[in-house]
Amino acid sequence: MTADPDTRVWGSGPAPALAIHCTLGHSGMWRGVGQHLAASTTLTAFDLPGHGRAPDWDGTDDLHRACCDAAQPFLDRPVHLIGHSFGATVALRLAIEHPEKVRSLTLIEPVFFAALPEAEPAQADHLAEAAPYIAALNDRDYALAARLFNRLWGDGTRWPDIPETARQYMSDRMYLVPGQSPAIIDDNAGLMRPGVLERASMPVLLMRGDQSPEITRHINAALARRLPAATLCSVAGAGHMAPLTHASEVARVVRSLIEVAEEGVDLRGGD
Repeated sequence: MTADPDTRVWGSGPAPALAIHCTLGHSGMWRGVGQHLAASTTLTAFDLPGHGRAPDWDGTDDLHRACCDAAQPFLDRPVHLIGHSFGATVALRLAIEHPEKVRSLTLIEPVFFAALPEAEPAQADHLAEAAPYIAALNDRDYALAARLFNRLWGDGTRWPDIPETARQYMSDRMYLVPGQSPAIIDDNAGLMRPGVLERASMPVLLMRGDQSPEITRHINAALARRLPAATLCSVAGAGHMAPLTHASEVARVVRSLIEVAEEGVDLRGGD
């Protein structure tokens, strides 16, 4: 662990890795993955703006840009970059903007809806699924919005069974969700422009749980068609929160990708 309250480190292995968490999460959500990778990597995770112990987002700056800027101090050397959900969209942008700093890229269900055309049927299906929590957000009923958001993107735990502190934590941060839209829906960073995604030429793994919302399969496939060295994989029995619920399986696949990026070095160490 580090002295920084918004940063955590697991392991002391030879491969440096940086992990970026999902919306409504925090850096501690990488604990299981970090522990399973401890012999092969040194995994650092930090809290995104508005999450964990990081400063709040002021609601005026571009949130996605602010998240990328928060990651910059950890890119002081080339790392194996791992992102989950919204954090995966941040990781993707970092890999495009700083390819020389990323040795491999693992994207676990990046919610980069801009990767799909508006006319894509999966978009309409997802909007229908998301409509209840979007309506609650528009009404500023953040407690209800968090409950409905968790139903779609959570780990399957019933809302009443989640500890009150965790429910309040998520409700307090639902205001961040609309702030992500300019980047992940409108693509204000221009990642989908011709030739931009192709800058991420490092080995890339696009991962999803096979029980996750169907739109994640379509997004991963769309990104895989553009990223030069991408591989698709799924985690059996997992939903959207695979880094929490299936940490061992996620770590095993990540370690395999890191071995490829490290030119076949055996980093297995042990689980």
